[in-house]
Amino acid sequence: MKLEGKLVLLTGASGGIGEELAQELAAQGAHLLLHGRRGPVLERLCKSLPHPERHQVVLADLGSAQERAKLLQHPALENGIDILINNAGCNQFAWLEDQSFEQVERQLLLNIEAPIQLTRALLPRLRKPGIIMNMGSSLGSIGYPGYSVYCASKFAMRGFSEALGRELEGSGIKVLHFAPRATRTKLNSEAAYEMNAALGTQTDSPQEVAEEAIIALCNETRRSWLGWPEKLFVRLNALLPGIVDKALARQLPIIKRYARHLQPRTTDANANSAPQPDLSRPIPTKKEH
Repeated sequence: MKLEGKLVLLTGASGGIGEELAQELAAQGAHLLLHGRRGPVLERLCKSLPHPERHQVVLADLGSAQERAKLLQHPALENGIDILINNAGCNQFAWLEDQSFEQVERQLLLNIEAPIQLTRALLPRLRKPGIIMNMGSSLGSIGYPGYSVYCASKFAMRGFSEALGRELEGSGIKVLHFAPRATRTKLNSEAAYEMNAALGTQTDSPQEVAEEAIIALCNETRRSWLGWPEKLFVRLNALLPGIVDKALARQLPIIKRYARHLQPRTTDANANSAPQPDLSRPIPTKKEH
């Protein structure tokens, strides 16, 4: 799809990846409705984009049904949109038992319930041809210690994208699932970065992620995973999860050192910081019990 003149609703535009997505979309000639919760950041972003007069800002907490309703009443949506990019969300890097009830609830609300409800409400307003792009994660295909709730939400997002895409087959609306690997943003915790350094994990910049996302959007690529060997691990985990179990078991002491007994903070959902399992060492042949 060519983006020139297309109206795009981008959620989570004030986050690291969101800001870069906005820049890339605007450079392609799209007209943007930029969603977020930080008004001053969104206003600065809007003014920095090419042709700022083409873009608008909307403030809403997508975890609240009332706030989502307020977003849906924005005048820019009255005549429909061409593209919805579900980018907003959050994560917690911590063992499950170290997370509070509210932290678990917030991840599930923002990462899966909110985009589903927003997509449902906007389906009648999507012009045809139209596109829904759901920002996932490599952790939507690989369960990783320290990210149990985040993984659950991103596994759900991947399933939602696949099922809805099949549901809308032939309707003129396509559903794309785009899954970055570890990405460096200002909002990730230092503990996650320190763990990545200890494990030698490669990370992408938000700009690199945004550039690849726009390529996938323009090419209407249904399923995209970024990074090598992450693409390999996704396939290996689907076919031979026991191998990944053993690889992650070797990493567990390092992961636990950084994830346990921390006070986690909410971070950019799509600035996912978890490394991938190291499969370079020989796999033990001892039987699992």
